[in-house]
Amino acid sequence: MRPARRNFRDKDQLAEALADAVAGNLKAGVKARGAASLAVSGGTTPARFFKALSARADVPWEKVTVTLVDERWVDEASDRSNARLVRAGLLQGRALAATFVPLFQGGAEPDAGKAGVAQSRVPQPLDAAILGMGNDGHTASFFPGGDTLEEALTGDGPVVAIRAPGAGEPRVTLTLKRLLAARALYLHIEGEEKVETLERAAAEGPVEDMPVRAILRQTQTPLTIFWCP
Repeated sequence: MRPARRNFRDKDQLAEALADAVAGNLKAGVKARGAASLAVSGGTTPARFFKALSARADVPWEKVTVTLVDERWVDEASDRSNARLVRAGLLQGRALAATFVPLFQGGAEPDAGKAGVAQSRVPQPLDAAILGMGNDGHTASFFPGGDTLEEALTGDGPVVAIRAPGAGEPRVTLTLKRLLAARALYLHIEGEEKVETLERAAAEGPVEDMPVRAILRQTQTPLTIFWCP
């Protein structure tokens, strides 16, 4: 099962289309089960998508729980915090009514146990998960050379703490198993350089060298790639 790919002329068009898709997932989840959940990625790429999604007034936000795909183990006061970006970009307007469950749970060292306990408040399986991709082939915090990469890719737990040369701060990440259980899975990438990375990841080679291959090669959950120049 090859991933579907949708190409857009610019970042604004992509953001609106992705917001429409995710809003549909959330509304379907609430209609079917009375609640819905969403895991998003941090960084600068999702900013337009966050703004577009938060403006979807027809989403019953009071019944939606939002969490993160991964997080640097830093307080929200840090400009490196993904939670800070989510609060500033997505949890605005009507979307303020959503419940937010961060991965960072305090303390000096990454604590996957605490983060995992917090995740028990997130309805499972996720109705949608939106991933990004680095030019080194990482997604979530599945980094090449990560000290717990194997556990993140094969473990049964919800959250793993990980350190890697390219990761900067220590991090925590949802495991591959938790992400692939999602009802809808998206890969949001922008720019020609990301297309080149995607092409390399689509070629043969070890998953450990480009961990996004674990997402691209899996057959459990339909994956849609959203791309624009």
